[in-house]
Amino acid sequence: MPTHVTLAEWERVATREVTSGDITLRVFDHGEGRPGRPPVVLCHGFPELAFSWRHQVFALASAGYRVLVPDMRGYGGSSRPADVDAYDILTLCGDLSAVLDDVGADDAVFVGHDWGAMVVWQMALAHPERVRAVAGMSVPLTRRAPAPPVPILRRRLGEDFYMVWFQEPGAADAALGRNVRRTLVAKEIYSARWAERHDEPSSPPPWLSEEELAYYVESFERTGFTGGLNYYRNLDRNWELTEHLADRRVTQPSLFLTGSKDPVGQFMPAKDHGHMLTDQRAHVVLEGGGHWIQQQRPDEVNAALLDFLSQVEK
Repeated sequence: MPTHVTLAEWERVATREVTSGDITLRVFDHGEGRPGRPPVVLCHGFPELAFSWRHQVFALASAGYRVLVPDMRGYGGSSRPADVDAYDILTLCGDLSAVLDDVGADDAVFVGHDWGAMVVWQMALAHPERVRAVAGMSVPLTRRAPAPPVPILRRRLGEDFYMVWFQEPGAADAALGRNVRRTLVAKEIYSARWAERHDEPSSPPPWLSEEELAYYVESFERTGFTGGLNYYRNLDRNWELTEHLADRRVTQPSLFLTGSKDPVGQFMPAKDHGHMLTDQRAHVVLEGGGHWIQQQRPDEVNAALLDFLSQVEK
């Protein structure tokens, strides 16, 4: 099975509609799954889609895993509730439980990138009985902050730091939506200064074709970016809602994978993993890799995931 999956191949993947509370998730569902092998749930980040995992879905399915890939709440073909409070971390974990319930699975291996990583780490803490193993990409698991995180970020990194800039409803939404192609091919972290410029969009990176970029552009032109931005607008609320998880550790087998050039590592180093992950099987750093690692370096990511999965089967 080729690692690099075309748009035409992706569009042939079956989808299912999963009800989670009062919303519906579009979930891509591929692979039969061999007996004894847990399903694998792949969770994307911002601004991405289930499509971001296209190069992993076929590789994992051909290795005998059933692969479930939601457009996360607020994205793509899934519901986009208007209420900011509808995007807190425990609600997002509830969505993942609903995916398992829909296919009759007791547990799964959860893999997340960017915001998806934050969700699957919390899934392992909040619902350990449903997480056979967990892998995070780009965003590490950190200890609970001593206070709500947004004021800390504002004080340390300033008003123009993207997570702080995203807090004001409407501002970043309009800026990111003004030229969706420019937003999606930006080579710098979003900020108010970036938004004020009116430079022309650059070419997509080498690992993203014009056809693939058009898939993203069409989706975000239709949905806007507010759903994904609302994840950031729950950072302080998440801190309040997860106080009861403060003393928990991830005891399931875990994997962390990142690129050596991922800018997230500059302000969120994985320094707490020795404390937070009690059964970390590997910490993989792909030399020269950037933030969009599963699309940029699919062969190496797939190899790392398959090696990890082989260790956690019953």
